[in-house]
Amino acid sequence: MKIIRAIVAGERDPDKLAEMRDVRCKENVETIRSSLIGNYQPEHLFALKQALRLYNFYQRCIDECDTEIERAVARLNIDKAVPEAPLPKARHRSKQPSDPNFDVRSAMYQLAGTDLTQIHGIGPFLALRLIGECGTDMTRWRTAKHFTSWLTLSPGCKISGGKVLSAHTRKTSSRVTVALRLAAVTVGRTNTALGAFYRRLAGRIGNAKAVTATACKIAVLFYNAMRCGMDYRDPGADHYEQQYRDRVIKQLHRRAAQFGFVLQPHEIS
Repeated sequence: MKIIRAIVAGERDPDKLAEMRDVRCKENVETIRSSLIGNYQPEHLFALKQALRLYNFYQRCIDECDTEIERAVARLNIDKAVPEAPLPKARHRSKQPSDPNFDVRSAMYQLAGTDLTQIHGIGPFLALRLIGECGTDMTRWRTAKHFTSWLTLSPGCKISGGKVLSAHTRKTSSRVTVALRLAAVTVGRTNTALGAFYRRLAGRIGNAKAVTATACKIAVLFYNAMRCGMDYRDPGADHYEQQYRDRVIKQLHRRAAQFGFVLQPHEIS
């Protein structure tokens, strides 16, 4: 953006423009400098100036929306007491481009009574969206299963004549469901318990079903945090893998006992 604004202001020196590159750019200064050498046609500069004006206008509109959202959340927090426990440390220090321009975590912490961003996959912006779509009164759904059914994240159950015809999840256009699915894809790349859960299912039944199942787990954690005040702490991928291993061993012992056998551990040298 610095380079674009400088070009619109009249700067044409490729050396000066290349020095404005962001430090996170993968390409070096020489590559960017060679890319900035060209014929600056008047019609192209005019189109660039118009695009920059539109960009600035939309940024101002976004700032106005953030201000109005901050006021709306402040009105919701008027009767809410500030939790005695301090706000937990943020999992990520970097601010995402979609995050509003105010302290969403503190506002959501007071409104929900718990830090929703401790749930992996839920950032400040998604927490704001979930509360905006679902509200704060989770008693409208008797259990977490009712909540996930409302989100169409639980298996369907088409039965005719006592026979299950289909167990696929229903189609939906819910914005909450779409956001949770996107969060599940992101969680699948993390070294967390939810990430390990996603990868195990993806290898067994495919990515599509793994996304749905992981999104369902995130929705259940959100429901329990909002209704029961649960403080989520990630146990880690290793803890999840150990629990999964214990469950498999327990099932093997039970199956062996049904056939009259006893399993014995074998030490690997």
